[in-house]
Amino acid sequence: MSDQDKSEEEKINNSLGFAVKLLASGVFVGGRTPEDFVKNDIHAPYGFTIDDLTVSVDEQRERITLSLPSGLSRTAVHHPGLGCTLLPADAEDVSFEPVKIQSTLPDAETLDWPMGDRNPDTGNQDGVDQEKLDAALDLAFDENAHEHPQRTRAMVVLHNGRIVGERYAPGFSQDSKLVNWSMGKSITSALIGILINEGNFSLNDRAPIEEWSDPEDPRHEITIAHLLRMSSGLKFNKYETYEDFFSNDNNHNFVHFGAVNVFDYVTAPPQEFPPNTVWRYRNCDVLSLGKIIKQTVQARGEEYLTFPQRVLFDRIGIRNIVLEPDPWGNFISTGYDHGTARDWARLGQLHLQDGVWNGDRILPEGWVDFVRTPAPAAADKHYGGFFWLNAGNRFPAIPNDAYWADGARGQFTMIIPSRNVVIVRLGHSLDAPSFSRYRERVVADVLSAIDEPEG
Repeated sequence: MSDQDKSEEEKINNSLGFAVKLLASGVFVGGRTPEDFVKNDIHAPYGFTIDDLTVSVDEQRERITLSLPSGLSRTAVHHPGLGCTLLPADAEDVSFEPVKIQSTLPDAETLDWPMGDRNPDTGNQDGVDQEKLDAALDLAFDENAHEHPQRTRAMVVLHNGRIVGERYAPGFSQDSKLVNWSMGKSITSALIGILINEGNFSLNDRAPIEEWSDPEDPRHEITIAHLLRMSSGLKFNKYETYEDFFSNDNNHNFVHFGAVNVFDYVTAPPQEFPPNTVWRYRNCDVLSLGKIIKQTVQARGEEYLTFPQRVLFDRIGIRNIVLEPDPWGNFISTGYDHGTARDWARLGQLHLQDGVWNGDRILPEGWVDFVRTPAPAAADKHYGGFFWLNAGNRFPAIPNDAYWADGARGQFTMIIPSRNVVIVRLGHSLDAPSFSRYRERVVADVLSAIDEPEG
């Protein structure tokens, strides 16, 4: 087989793996039917069409297999509370012992918002023009009002911590767990903040990764802060073109379809640039911090897989966010996360409240200021600590202090301190430039319905 043929084969294999992983999560986590998900959420696979796929669902073993006429097949398996994992092509199961992730909180309907979903006190708040806000939500969901369909599926607007606007597309609801993609990076940020608050390490400490421990190794100079700011300088390829996206050499996205031990994969590359000199959006920085989280938690004798639920989610009323692991039990928090719009609103509100919830300091003092301060290597001031920023006036119609967790295909949780507002939008937008214009327009319309604070 020629090198070109091998390259085509690996791309088709990776594309099939990517598709089956997304499908399995849509079915077992999101509650969608295979037919609906394949029709509406699987787009542009490499080397085959949707009509080529044979879908096999094993409900008893909670796994889905996609097969092509060539005989190539890939399988993803579901574990309750842990979502779905793409299996290596030659594996029958995962290589870790799954544990059931379950919130210790009482049923959401037994507690008032925000710790629960009872009495969310929606609408009719002083300072909010409900008619204008409803019109803004109408605009967000109106497919005929934009240059491309935006497929908005959920929106929640908080003002002063209360739900003042909420809307769902047909077939979706406040209980719908949708894929959130890279918004999961902000969860990694929060977990690192919690570990810092507990005294495990500090922002400017060298990253405690064994592979980088040799003082002669340039990676030895990488700090926790460098990783949070996407400024590690690790050599890690990122390809955007359709032809190269599913290549094994596309390191940035290979973590999503390679079915590898992602923590080992991202800490192996050499240094390309000195730390803190070049900003690049790379998944290696997030997953390197993921490795630090895992080794820190396990060194304390604690269960790693339940850690996010125990130390973060349960403390702020989140019951539905699902973080998905690789076949070795490492959370792929660069994109494989699912949650409801209300749960993401809670995470946004935690940051709006400077990391304090019901009087409990969850994130360290000064942490929120750090994540919303431009990274020194980000010349246009568009990125902080796993949050995107408007500090460089990228969106003129949105306040400069806005910052947001951001995910592919149009996911965002935007925090706007000057307006005491959190806006969550989940959906399935396929044209990035038009979505950027859509986001600015919708957020500006939402804010126009909310009075600016006096003073």
